[in-house]
Amino acid sequence: MSHDRPLDAESPLTLPGFFDALADGDLLGGVCEDCGQVLLPPRPVCYACGSRAVEVEAQPREGQIYTYTAVHTPPPALADEAPYTVAVVELGGGGRLLGRVDADHADVAIGDPVELRVREPTPAEREAALDYEEAWPVHVFEPR
Repeated sequence: MSHDRPLDAESPLTLPGFFDALADGDLLGGVCEDCGQVLLPPRPVCYACGSRAVEVEAQPREGQIYTYTAVHTPPPALADEAPYTVAVVELGGGGRLLGRVDADHADVAIGDPVELRVREPTPAEREAALDYEEAWPVHVFEPR
């Protein structure tokens, strides 16, 4: 995919485009042609070197927990779900993505293998979302 494509909501280099692709089952990342940095979610400019030469490529759904924490004070709509675990996961392609982990905090460790799953948001997640995010799918990491 060329980086000359117009930057609009349809572009996978925008959050709406990223989540549209995710809803279709595709995990897409930006890959900088100049330095090789993987950008998740993709963006039109590399945050490592500032290059605009960013191509969109499919990314693996499997990875390892890079770091994690428990959320004890979530948005009010998610209060009944606390505490829950969130993690930065380093995927097999080198990119890192933040997301919920479908496991108790005590059962998670750095380096644990996980796999990304995509699902529809719950009513509580829709309530916590901004208006334009309500239809976006939710990605969750499941232990493997």
